[in-house]
Amino acid sequence: MTLKELAELLNGKIIGNPDIEIKNIAPISEAKNGDITFLASNRYIDALKESNASAVIAREAVAGIPRTFLLVENPYYAFARALEIFYQKPCVPIGVSEGAHIGKDVILGAAISIYPNTYIADRAHIGDNTVIYPGSYIGEDVKIGNNCIIYPNVVIRENVRVGDNVIIHAGTVIGADGFGYVQVAERHYKIPQVGGVIIEDDVEIGANVTIDRATIGFTVIGKGTKIDNLVQIAHNVRVGKGSLIVAQVGIGGSTEMGNGVVLAGQVGVKDHIKIGNRVMVGAQSGIGHDIPDGQAFSGTPAIPHKDWLKAQAIFSKLPEVIKSIRELETKVKNLEGEVKK
Repeated sequence: MTLKELAELLNGKIIGNPDIEIKNIAPISEAKNGDITFLASNRYIDALKESNASAVIAREAVAGIPRTFLLVENPYYAFARALEIFYQKPCVPIGVSEGAHIGKDVILGAAISIYPNTYIADRAHIGDNTVIYPGSYIGEDVKIGNNCIIYPNVVIRENVRVGDNVIIHAGTVIGADGFGYVQVAERHYKIPQVGGVIIEDDVEIGANVTIDRATIGFTVIGKGTKIDNLVQIAHNVRVGKGSLIVAQVGIGGSTEMGNGVVLAGQVGVKDHIKIGNRVMVGAQSGIGHDIPDGQAFSGTPAIPHKDWLKAQAIFSKLPEVIKSIRELETKVKNLEGEVKK
């Protein structure tokens, strides 16, 4: 399409030639003639000078760079929308494959796609326009909403509720038993895990994520939350709305998280604690206590992020500090020896 057509779709303003034909979207360093790229930060200006892109999505034009600019308020968002425009193909429903197993009293919505080797157990409910790819298992009494995508080899066990517009990537298991045991003498006695899981609307769950069912009640993932690959969420956890949980995070049982929480990669969260709204936790941190609203924490054990930065600055200087202390100890001993004489 022409840049003018794209600008109308993205609600942007053109500085330069509106009639450029845009054939592709590419990174700054790989873009060639006919490509549009995007500038999300000023640190990429030098790379943009060397780029062969025909047009640039940016917040403002950059002086001294002879390119056509498409100006928007949020370049990253416009970039995402442009990818949708150029690459997302409309879904054509295939119906229910003959190679899929459909149990008793299953309710199937309109315009669905159920691929071969999918197993849908009794009394499951699949909403309109939902796609379930091969190798997935949908348990008894599971309810999946409208416009969902369930990628290959996903397991959704019994008594799980999935809202509308949910994406679940390959290999994820939702509704496995929570890790609950009580010690009797020298034996670990399994506590029956009879609850379920609720995945609210607009949630995206990455590959190989595990979300355990509640012992009783429900494990809940709030509306609009996005979960990266390889995350473990234990039984009875409640994750608020619009949160971000990055790869390899582990959240202990019965933890309560507020809205808009960000847990960076490899964060570990102790069980039975409360994390407030809009809390941010740095990568590889260990959370062992409650955190109030609006705080930023880092480290293991986690402390306020500003204190952690100061501690890190000191930590890098410890070899020099130790050397100075040893030199001072030597001087003190020499002085003590002179005084005794």
